[in-house]
Amino acid sequence: MTIFFGKGVLSPLFSTISTVAFVGGIVSAPQAAAQDQGGIQDIVVTAQKKSENLQDVPISVTAIGGDALGAAQATTLQALQGTIPNVQIDNFANTPQSAVFTVRGIGVIEPDPYAGNTVSIVVDGVPQFFSMGALLDLYDVDRIEVLRGPQGTLFGANTTGGVINVVTKQPTGEFGGTFKAVYGNYNRFDVTGSIEAPIVADVLSAKIAAIHTQREGWVTNVVDGSDMGSKNLDAVRAYLRFTPAPDFDATLQGEYVASRNGAPIVVSGAYAGEAIYQAPGDKGMYISPCSGGGQCFAPDKYYSANNSVPDISNMDTYSGGLTMNWRNTPIGDLTSITGYKKFKLIEYTDQDGTPDFKNDTYRRTRGWQFSQELRTNIAISDDIDLLAGAFYLKNHYDHIQAYRLQFAAPGLLQINLQDQDNYSISGFAQGYWQATDRLKLQAGIRYSHERTISAPSLITSIGDPTGSNYTGEGNTVIGSFTTGGRESWNNVGWKLGADYELGDHRLVYASWARGFKSGGFTARVGVPADGANPFDPETVDTFEVGLKADFLDRRLRTNLAVFYTNYRDMQVAQIYFDRDTNTQGNRILNAGKSEIKGFEFETTAVPVDGLTLRASLAYLDAKYKSFIYTDAVSGSTLDLKGYRLQNAPKWSATLGANFAIPLANGAKLVSDFTYAYTGSKYYTAILDTARAKIQPTHLVDATLTYSPAGERWSFGLWAKNLLDTRYISTVYDSPGYGGIAGYAPPRQFGASASFNF
Repeated sequence: MTIFFGKGVLSPLFSTISTVAFVGGIVSAPQAAAQDQGGIQDIVVTAQKKSENLQDVPISVTAIGGDALGAAQATTLQALQGTIPNVQIDNFANTPQSAVFTVRGIGVIEPDPYAGNTVSIVVDGVPQFFSMGALLDLYDVDRIEVLRGPQGTLFGANTTGGVINVVTKQPTGEFGGTFKAVYGNYNRFDVTGSIEAPIVADVLSAKIAAIHTQREGWVTNVVDGSDMGSKNLDAVRAYLRFTPAPDFDATLQGEYVASRNGAPIVVSGAYAGEAIYQAPGDKGMYISPCSGGGQCFAPDKYYSANNSVPDISNMDTYSGGLTMNWRNTPIGDLTSITGYKKFKLIEYTDQDGTPDFKNDTYRRTRGWQFSQELRTNIAISDDIDLLAGAFYLKNHYDHIQAYRLQFAAPGLLQINLQDQDNYSISGFAQGYWQATDRLKLQAGIRYSHERTISAPSLITSIGDPTGSNYTGEGNTVIGSFTTGGRESWNNVGWKLGADYELGDHRLVYASWARGFKSGGFTARVGVPADGANPFDPETVDTFEVGLKADFLDRRLRTNLAVFYTNYRDMQVAQIYFDRDTNTQGNRILNAGKSEIKGFEFETTAVPVDGLTLRASLAYLDAKYKSFIYTDAVSGSTLDLKGYRLQNAPKWSATLGANFAIPLANGAKLVSDFTYAYTGSKYYTAILDTARAKIQPTHLVDATLTYSPAGERWSFGLWAKNLLDTRYISTVYDSPGYGGIAGYAPPRQFGASASFNF
């Protein structure tokens, strides 16, 4: 059954989807699952690389079902922003194709791949190295599992924050399909569908799934009145599943995604006197959202400007994978996962967001990755299980950024060239010992070897005073340099844990996990010093205790996790502008130590059949404990002890209700309401400046859906941000240069229809 509802709701019916949030806030559960059983349904996840009931997994996990994603009208991972406590899913202010994931205050806010990730995106077992394109296009998804805290033993290095594990709907061997259409304001139009057909009964089956989504932008260009930020995407995914014997199966899959979006939107938040400031009314300039000289606030109407670049942000992605499973071998159940992906991104950005030509960029990135994992899950004895394996990853990218600084000098052009290879190999093992009927102990270890080879360069030239070319051909070169190098890192990470069954459907657990993120080289260099030396790895120790408990014949669920994290050598990205030299610098700093502590609580209640109530509350105290910071522009040294980490709101919460009303002849009408709150946070400013502060957000979503008996089709009305509250979503603060702001979506509403066969 398909139920339609807004952004803040991520689980329409427990009876039809596997959606429940554990320790981290209920992201969903609009209606009780398995109501004929008088309680909440079990959820099966693979958070420990084996199928388990979510309530038996001693990890802080949120599982979101595919039907819930469809009902939320979610076409990318960013639609989950604000719905999963202590998880932030954003993008960098002026590069919307680059994801910014932050879990429990741990994340990287940097648009280019050299900074790596602290939250790993895994799709059907294949880790996605690049943050470009990591805001995945969601269609025909079985579930998304959000794992909080270090996951290094099973998912590898660079998961100090956590893992977002995406599992698509695999072939079943049976004929069937789905079709869904969505229409909404801003001329939004989505069509998604899938069809599967067996080729050889019980042996070979093929499946194809696809999506088309398009809409106009909700920001108006004051230069010509056109809309900005339009979206147009087509994607297709194909599977071939081979099951020649009961103990063997193989699935080959491939995907192509073509994104043809409008150019990134820059909303100028400059103060008077800064490099990209333009007075309101001058050539049609709008009023800056930061016009008060401090924190930025979104206006009632969204305006920006683009007068110098094409309205283009195009990305093509090709990916493929082969998963093979051998069961009941002499060395356990074997799994092999092979993955390959390549992409090309081309986009133009009017960097100043004003009606004047002050500066803009052309960016082109090409990248590829290859990965291979081989593991076994073996029962050593009746009480001891072991999961062990090896993993290999190699990737490469090259990137060109042509940055025209017209405001500094007519015809001034900086061309940054990035060329980087990364290589990773690791071995891991995690064992589970059922010490007593109620007590289970676990221990895991992983050895990782990571290597980076980087050779970035910068060419600065003066040419056409109108700034009409991005190649630099014919320009007079006034400076150039090449930096970078080769570096490798070795690490041993681990996890120790115990869980104890207090009774039926009641589990308490405790764990200590050490995570590791490798170092690297700054590749978008502005000055030689930024890329001359590698930045160091970071290390995380997280201690966590949790409780999962069902009461009242499983009509009440309460889950709680409390954690403390000791974060050492934290990698912090900084973009700065030195107005004296007209130079934009970029660097990764290693903060000495940070301390993160908090909790996540969620509850779901089914007081009567047909009614589900849900609520969540999360608290996060994430601060620097030791960080002697030298400002790149002023040269002053500051002690940042006690400063809040970026993208780490202190409080977040959700409230929701879902009511299913039975109608005549077996039909059903389902209404859903959700309120989601995210507290204030700082974004892309190490010094927690006023301009970098994002205001608290309050979002209300609602849906109403009708389905007949049999649930073969459904029709729904939906609204996201029902109260049409206007918010700032991202801000990049660069004193002396200006502020770059982004707006959260206004109210969206529409109708949906689906059909299953």
